[in-house]
Amino acid sequence: MVRNPEIQFADAGHIKAFQEERLAETLKYLAAHSRFYQRMFSDNGIDISEVRTIGDLQALPMTSKDDLQKYNADFICVPRDEIVDYVTTSGTLGDPVTFAVTSADLDRLAYNEWLSFRTAGCSRSDILQLMTTLDRRFMAGMAYFLGAKELGMGVIRVGNGIPELQWDTIRRVGPTCGMVVPSFLLKLVDYARKNGIDYHSCSIRKCVCIGEALRKPDTFELSTLGQRIHEAWPELELYSTYASTEMQASFTECPYHVGGHVPVDLIIVELLDENGRPVPDGEAGEVTITTLGVEGMPLLRFRTGDICIRYNEPCRCGRNSARLSSVIGRKSQMIKFKGTTIYPPALFDVLDNLPEVINYIVEVYTNDLGTDEVLVRVGASDHSDAFEKKIKDMFRSRVRVAPSISFEPAEYISKLQMPPMSRKVIKFIDRR
Repeated sequence: MVRNPEIQFADAGHIKAFQEERLAETLKYLAAHSRFYQRMFSDNGIDISEVRTIGDLQALPMTSKDDLQKYNADFICVPRDEIVDYVTTSGTLGDPVTFAVTSADLDRLAYNEWLSFRTAGCSRSDILQLMTTLDRRFMAGMAYFLGAKELGMGVIRVGNGIPELQWDTIRRVGPTCGMVVPSFLLKLVDYARKNGIDYHSCSIRKCVCIGEALRKPDTFELSTLGQRIHEAWPELELYSTYASTEMQASFTECPYHVGGHVPVDLIIVELLDENGRPVPDGEAGEVTITTLGVEGMPLLRFRTGDICIRYNEPCRCGRNSARLSSVIGRKSQMIKFKGTTIYPPALFDVLDNLPEVINYIVEVYTNDLGTDEVLVRVGASDHSDAFEKKIKDMFRSRVRVAPSISFEPAEYISKLQMPPMSRKVIKFIDRR
């Protein structure tokens, strides 16, 4: 892997030339070591020496999650005794996929998160409270720990959940930064208020947040969830980071909060339409990635299924790397409901705006007519007909249609959100 943290500050021409040199190295590596891509190149008559530019990638087939599931072992490029860590994807879109990680890949992950934390303004003087798991085959938790160590930050590995332990740790150690799923911050606030903890004056001043959108993809204004956290804890600065196991890289906001910066020495990003063609800047497309410098299981033109918007204009922070919006939705989770196209995050944003709502699950299934039907299971402090009407009116005003509402005990929904094998809260169930 070639580390070049300053390349993100270079002009667009130098960034493109740098990435194309790394792309040539990646193609040679795949041709020499990956059974899957050797077969792809052969079956499609591809001469990798003719792929010289990022634009030339358009001539190559794309890799899908189905490919990873069906031919998993064929993606591994190293002998078994060189694999030091096995991780899996979350399985949000199906059966989890196993990834093999080498020692060099762990070093790359550490460098990636070193870049990420630096982008968010962290330094070795910070102490990080890690509120995500390091176990359960979770790549990200290990990456955060290694990146913080690389930067020289102190790290407290508290793990997820348990507000009492989180606050006890904050009191004992005085961390300055948290790594957390943002909705958990509201639970920390709730616990603090009920137990007389002055959280406004605690040591934590920023959090790097994963898994849930904090900002609207088109305007960068705070989402409903982000606004609720800001109103409850205004002293806390929130940074978004977007990543996946397959990418082995992350896109993190700088202090200007205008999208996650692409780590251009680690990954090539294409945003593609339904037909696999690049979308114009400012338009939504599927994030399709080519990893650079991965040793164990590198990927070429992998379709993530995530829909984002790309921004290419230079950022005020001085970086000229492209930026990605928060995830608008997953391509496979798109809902066609009563003639309207909806992604689950748009429904989440409505529900997060209602203080009476404690928790929820959005379910989509196929009805007797063969079309999509949406049911929202809601745990709330108010089960009245008037509140149900309020929810539906909110949906109609924000997304033009209103799904069915079912009030359920909040405890029951909590169990649905965190099944035994899950590493993160589930808010959407696709039964189609």
